[in-house]
Amino acid sequence: MKRFHKLGVGTIFEPKKILTMTRIITAFISVFILATTSIYDASAQIEDPILWEINLYEGANEDEVQVVYHASIDPCWHIYSQFLATDDGPIATAFYTDEGEIIEGVEECTPLTEYDPNFMMELKFLEEEVYWKATLQLKNISAPDTLSGSLLYMLCNSTMCLPPTDIYYKLAFSDIKPASSLPDLCPPSKHLCKESVPHSIEGEEDSGTTESDSKEDEGLLLIFLMGFGLGLAALFTPCVFPLIPMTVSFFTKTSKTKAAGIKNACIYGFFIIFIYTALGLSLTAIFGVDVMNVISTDPYFNVGLFILLMLFGISFLGFFEIALPQSWANKADAASDKGGLIGIFFMAATLAIVSFSCTGPLIGGALAGAATGSYAAPTSVMLGFSIALALPFMFFSAFPGYLNSLPTAGGWLNTVKVVLGLVEIGFAFKFLSNADLVLQLGLLPREVFIGIWIIVSLVIAIYLFGIIRFPHDSKGAKIGTTRKVLGTIFLLFSGYMVPGLWGGSVNAISGFPPPAFYSIYDHNEGHVEAHYTDYDEAMAAAIASGKPLLLDFTGWACVNCRKMEEQVWPDERVAKILNEEVIIVSLYVDDRTKLPESQWRVEEYGGKEFHIRNIGKKWSYLQASQFNRNAQPYYVLVDHTGSQIGGSAGYDPDPEVFLAYLNDALTKF
Repeated sequence: MKRFHKLGVGTIFEPKKILTMTRIITAFISVFILATTSIYDASAQIEDPILWEINLYEGANEDEVQVVYHASIDPCWHIYSQFLATDDGPIATAFYTDEGEIIEGVEECTPLTEYDPNFMMELKFLEEEVYWKATLQLKNISAPDTLSGSLLYMLCNSTMCLPPTDIYYKLAFSDIKPASSLPDLCPPSKHLCKESVPHSIEGEEDSGTTESDSKEDEGLLLIFLMGFGLGLAALFTPCVFPLIPMTVSFFTKTSKTKAAGIKNACIYGFFIIFIYTALGLSLTAIFGVDVMNVISTDPYFNVGLFILLMLFGISFLGFFEIALPQSWANKADAASDKGGLIGIFFMAATLAIVSFSCTGPLIGGALAGAATGSYAAPTSVMLGFSIALALPFMFFSAFPGYLNSLPTAGGWLNTVKVVLGLVEIGFAFKFLSNADLVLQLGLLPREVFIGIWIIVSLVIAIYLFGIIRFPHDSKGAKIGTTRKVLGTIFLLFSGYMVPGLWGGSVNAISGFPPPAFYSIYDHNEGHVEAHYTDYDEAMAAAIASGKPLLLDFTGWACVNCRKMEEQVWPDERVAKILNEEVIIVSLYVDDRTKLPESQWRVEEYGGKEFHIRNIGKKWSYLQASQFNRNAQPYYVLVDHTGSQIGGSAGYDPDPEVFLAYLNDALTKF
C-alpha cells in the first residue's frame, strides 16, 4: 500500500507536462529550514508526514465538478498556502491541470500567519487536516471519462523542510460523489502538536512537565528579569528618585508607630505593583492579546514602534517632555488626602502619573520586548518592572536610617536619563530592522545597523566625558570617576563592534543586527566551493585522484546549508581537508531542471514514490534510497564503490564537530 500518496478510489499516477520556467524558478528560490541533527546520525530516516486523498464531487451546476484535495498532516508539520506574499521564500501550494496550467480560484481556509526569522518574512500555512476545493467546468475537460491533474507543495516543521513534491493523479468520473457529502473545508484545529514533549522511557512515570513547559517558564523568567531591570533603571531618573525620601518621610511622620509606617509603606508598594501590572494587562485587553505579537512581526507596526521609541528617546534627551495631563495628577493628589487605603492607593496613582515622562518610555520598551501574544508575558514584564519600582519605597520605610546612604538628587539623575534615552534610540533601530527584513527593502543591511550602534555608543561615550551637553545638563558640571568609567566602557564597546563592519565576529550583540547574509558586501573570504554538482562526474574525479567523495545533499536556498558553508567550511582546518583530501559534490535536491525524457522513471522507496523527471528528484531519490534520509544539509563520505564510510553529518555550526566527523571518516577510508 502506498502510504505517501493515499488517493481516492480509481486514482492512479500519470505523468504530466513539465512546469514552465516561471514555476521552475519559483521552485529554485524555495527556502528550507532544515533538520538540525546530531553529527553522528544514528537515527537517520525518511520523513513522511503527509497523506493525500483526492476525490470528485458533483458541482452546483450540471456542467461543473468539484475536486477536493485533502491532506492529513502529522502534528507539528505544516503546508504552505497558495497565497504567499512573495516568491522569495517557501514554495506555495499550487494546483495544475493535465496540460500544466495552474488552476485558478481554488478555495482554502484562512491560513495561519506567522513571521519566521529563517525566511525573514511572514508565512501563511495550514496544518493538521487541510482541504482545498476546485470547481472545474466540464467543457474545459478534454478526456470524457477521467480527470487528470497534479499539485505541487512543500512541507516544513520548526526544524526542517522537505523538498518540493509533485503529486500526479487521475480521477474516474464513475467514482464521483454527491455534493451533499462534501466535507467541511475548515475543520477545527485539534492542537495536536507536541513537538517538544520528550519521549517517556518505558516503565518510567511521566512527571507531567514537558520541555516546552520548562522553556516557556524560562522565557517568562527572562521577561520578568527584563522588566525588573527596566524598573531599576526607572528608579534612577529625575522623575522617580527624588520621590523616594519624600514618600518615606511622609509615612514615617504621619504614622503613629513605626510598625504602622512600615505597614502603610508596604501597602503603598503593593498598590504600585497593582497599578503598573494592571496597566500592562489593560493595554493587552484593549488592543487584543496578540497585539504585542503583531507589533513584533508586522512591518508597519514595527515602523510605528521605531518612531515611538525614537520620540521617547529624544524626550529623554531633554528636547521635549511627554507627560500625562496635569489635571490627572492634581485629582489623584487631592484624592490621596482622604487617608486610609483609598488615600494610599491614590498616592501610588499620583506617583505613576507624575513619573510617566520617565517611566512611560521604559514601559513601552518593556511591553514591546515582551511580545509573545499572551497575557503571561505582559503580566511578567510589568510585575518585574513594578516590583523593582516599589521595593525601595518599602525597604527605606522599614529602615529609614539607610536613607542617609542614598546620594543626593542632582545633575547625575539627568545624566542617567540622557544615557537611557540614547540607549533607547539605539534599540529603536532593532524594530526598524525587523520591518526592513520582512519587506526586504535593503535599507538596514548588517553593516549599516552595526554602524548606527557604533555611532550611538560613541555619542554616549563623548557625552559621559563631558564633550557634548543636552538641554537639561548643568554647565561646568564636574565629570566624576563613575562617568569616566562608563564612558570608557561605551568607547570600548563601540570599538568592539567595528570589525562587524567588515564581517567580523560581534557575538556580544548576536541576535540584534540582521543576519550575516543580509549584508552589503560578500564576507565569505575563504569560502570553500564544491568541485562538482553531478554525482557521476565527481565519482570519476574521486577515482582518478584516489580521494574519497564527500556527498553534500543541499538546496539552492537552504538556510542551514548556507550557514554550514559560511561558518564551518571556511574554518582553516576544515577548509584544508575539503580542498585537499576529498572531492566535494553538491547535490541540489530542489533543482527542478528538466532531465531528458529518456531518463524519466518512477521509483519507490519507503512507501514513497519518486517521479524522477528533474535533477532534484534524482538526488532526492539517491539520498533516500542509499542513506534513508530526506532532509538537508546532509553530508556523507563514500568510497570509490559508492559505499558509505563512517557516520554522517547534519547541521551543526560548530567547526569542531564537523572536523571530528571528517577526521573519523577519513581514518576509515
